[in-house]
Amino acid sequence: MPTATSPLGGSDFAELLDALARLGAAETQMRELRALLVRTATDSGTGLLALLGPTTQLSMAAALADPARVDDALLAGMRAAVGDVNAQVGSLPFARLQLLLAPVIESCQRLLTGGVPEPLRPELRTVAVQAYTLAGRLAFETRDDQASRALYAAATGAAGQLGTPWRRAVVHMSHALVTLYSVPGIGAARELVDASVRDARTGDSVRVRARAHALQAEIAARSGAERHAQTALSLAWYDLDRDDDEDPSPTSFSPDHLRGFEGLCELYVGDAAVAHDFFAGSVAALGAPRERVQRAIVSTDQAMACIRLDAPERAADLLHACVDSAASTGGRVPVLRLRQARKELRPWRREGFVADLDDHLIDVLGS
Repeated sequence: MPTATSPLGGSDFAELLDALARLGAAETQMRELRALLVRTATDSGTGLLALLGPTTQLSMAAALADPARVDDALLAGMRAAVGDVNAQVGSLPFARLQLLLAPVIESCQRLLTGGVPEPLRPELRTVAVQAYTLAGRLAFETRDDQASRALYAAATGAAGQLGTPWRRAVVHMSHALVTLYSVPGIGAARELVDASVRDARTGDSVRVRARAHALQAEIAARSGAERHAQTALSLAWYDLDRDDDEDPSPTSFSPDHLRGFEGLCELYVGDAAVAHDFFAGSVAALGAPRERVQRAIVSTDQAMACIRLDAPERAADLLHACVDSAASTGGRVPVLRLRQARKELRPWRREGFVADLDDHLIDVLGS
């Protein structure tokens, strides 16, 4: 019988995974099987409801008809389903992930306005925060900024009712990043980052606090405020040094991620050679499929550093790989960074390596 936390609760596949786990199957093999199922569901068009299986579908239908019938098992299945979709970022196009997540979003919206038993409402809000935040990012990636703003607003409101400030800090940070690329200027993103820092400082997760300070450093560096950027980076390292095993968000941020932010600060207000080395180290460490989009972004930043170091051909080589990654995921930020880097290559526009890059951009991205 499937475990309570199985994202496929009630399905035959869930029972198979549970049996394989009991027989000692490696976690990597289990992840590959789950990923295969997600891909199969999106290929066939059956979507997330098919993944949930008949038992969980019946439970969901009963709960939507009568929210008083929501139970822990259903919420665990919804939470794990969000986790499954999140795990496929970088492996599947964002438009597919939106389709997978849509049933959970609708279910959260309907259940939050219904008569869900009070003891279960905090967990429902937690699931909703995670689902809305991910959906806000996916809407941004597919260039639906209006929907993205609405989803982030819903996530912020639900997080504010939980009484755990670090969760709202996470929402603010995700919102800040998409705002940085969808709203002119830097002021709106700075307000969200500052709000995330305030929440993170009163929250229980030092990893989230470190990430908030790192984002604060990036915003400062983009504004040319070198001293402020270095201070925020120092605070981020201080937070990571204080990390403990009981952090409620242990995988949200790491030294490898922070080195990418250090590279950005050096790129904007420091030494391009130092920035290049930070980016190279960060790219080498970001090897997980879930980090594919971030790796493409950092690689593009590394190319920018190469341009400033008068190594445009090396920059073009790096950008070719970024083109392929951006095309496979549909990531909006890598594409925007690619266009910025291509503009920086204008002094070499008559060179063959730039013409090759332009051909690649047109063939793959149409731009």
